[in-house]
Amino acid sequence: MNTDATKSSLQIANRILEAILAKQLAPGTRLGEQQLSDLFGVSRTLVREALTRLVTRGVVTVSARRGWFVIEPTPSDAREAFEARRVIELGLLRHARPLTQPAIAQLRAHIAREQAAIEGDDIGARSYLLGDFHVCLCECLGNRLLSDTLRDLTARTTLTAMLHQSSEQAEESCSEHVHIVAALERGDLAAAETLMHAHLQHVEAGLNKTTLHDPLAPLRNALAPVSAVSVKPISKRSRTTAAATITLPIHHGES
Repeated sequence: MNTDATKSSLQIANRILEAILAKQLAPGTRLGEQQLSDLFGVSRTLVREALTRLVTRGVVTVSARRGWFVIEPTPSDAREAFEARRVIELGLLRHARPLTQPAIAQLRAHIAREQAAIEGDDIGARSYLLGDFHVCLCECLGNRLLSDTLRDLTARTTLTAMLHQSSEQAEESCSEHVHIVAALERGDLAAAETLMHAHLQHVEAGLNKTTLHDPLAPLRNALAPVSAVSVKPISKRSRTTAAATITLPIHHGES
């Protein structure tokens, strides 16, 4: 195996994933091989390897005719992602040992960056950091393998909430992170687990209030039946006046 090539494709995949977490790549965005090749200065073969990694990780989809695209999660996808996150994050806290002071300091530094991004109204940075807090916590709890899985799941839930999280919701999430870390600093892992469970429920409930992508929405709205209550009957005089003033379009060449 070519170690350099493997490393390069992994770096490209991670950079694309970071862009998704920072809301720089929206659901349904087309990922052109040639454009990515030019951007990263690598061969299209390496780009395909990177995109294949992301397909395996569930954040990119590929079509033989259309190419590579960032996934467009359905409500069912979002529910499954949160279920998986609960299993991982609550399970880790349930069986964890008290965190070391360096780990607590790392989490507090992360929260400080979250707060700075929120205060600076940096939507991309705050989105990335709020999601990455959970990955950082997973690493601090000593499981780097699950942290990679959690990063992918966080990307899916971020795509679901794309462009819908308000500054107020971001502040609430950051505040909840503060309480979780405070419980960990006290060594109260049970409280940290309870707070994390409430936090994930709160975030998921917020996503349920957003308008999820529906490719059929425009057509569905256009074909929706008109309510009989909203249609006012036209008087005989109005119909006569309308008939005299309305000019119908003439379509030449049609029968």
